[in-house]
Amino acid sequence: MSHELEYFLVDVFTTVPLQGNPLVVVMNTASLATGCMQAIAREFNLSETTFVEHGAIELERTEGVRVRIFTTQEELNFAGHPTLGTASVLRLAAPEAADGDTIRLKLNVGTVPVRFAGEGLDGEMTQKEPEFGAELDRAAVARLCGLGAGDLHPALPPQVVSTGTAFAIVAVRSVEVLGRLKVNHDEATPWLRERGARWFYVLAPTGGQEPAFRARMQFYGGEDPATGSAAGCAISYLALREAVASGEAIWLRQGVEIGRPSDLRLSARCENSHPRQAVDARVTDVRVGGSTVLVAKGRLFLP
Repeated sequence: MSHELEYFLVDVFTTVPLQGNPLVVVMNTASLATGCMQAIAREFNLSETTFVEHGAIELERTEGVRVRIFTTQEELNFAGHPTLGTASVLRLAAPEAADGDTIRLKLNVGTVPVRFAGEGLDGEMTQKEPEFGAELDRAAVARLCGLGAGDLHPALPPQVVSTGTAFAIVAVRSVEVLGRLKVNHDEATPWLRERGARWFYVLAPTGGQEPAFRARMQFYGGEDPATGSAAGCAISYLALREAVASGEAIWLRQGVEIGRPSDLRLSARCENSHPRQAVDARVTDVRVGGSTVLVAKGRLFLP
């Protein structure tokens, strides 16, 4: 006799179905083994799949709903679009887990709150305070990204940043340069791991119009339509470097090159910021928001 599990397919960081970053959220999975979760993630073959393990409702409202995040290859401690998308599904399918306008997710990295505006699925997560790692060699970064050293932004050096997952934030001069990005994964993966990062997150200013920045994130030999965890690292970096004013909300667009345009709303506050990274600077209130749209729902039939 098969075991049935309900799942939802949503597109995150968009209001238009079949755009943004797709996510499957599998419900009521407390009885599943880790290996089974990994196999289900491979079956759906999306950048991430999440698994909701419900507990006592009183604890879910205060401490968060337990959620695990898997790529097709591994479990992640934190990822942005799965956090926003899963909270949106819970708002639809388990509204009793909400504390007013906020749903908290208990992830491997800790509890992350997602606050919703109005009655819809426009939400905003508050990420952990960032940790700033080492600045990276420009020439090496450019080569690994398939670019020239002169393609990188002259005032914004590449740097490792983490709000739960560490990325190498790389600013380039223009959207034209961004379009030429081609990460050499075979070389880049071990090089980044040695420096405490997982992937490159490459962004370009758009010249003062909205969206203020465009971004790309190539990984596992493919490309991510929207990377909310990396976007949190990016806005933290931009606030620290005074490329974006403290507390200013900006829009960033990702996924254009692969036909999955995604719009992310970003802001962060910085105390004692400095373009050269003052040692006493502190970035707080890191927020990444956007909309989610329901695309499909169904049932899994497991042995």
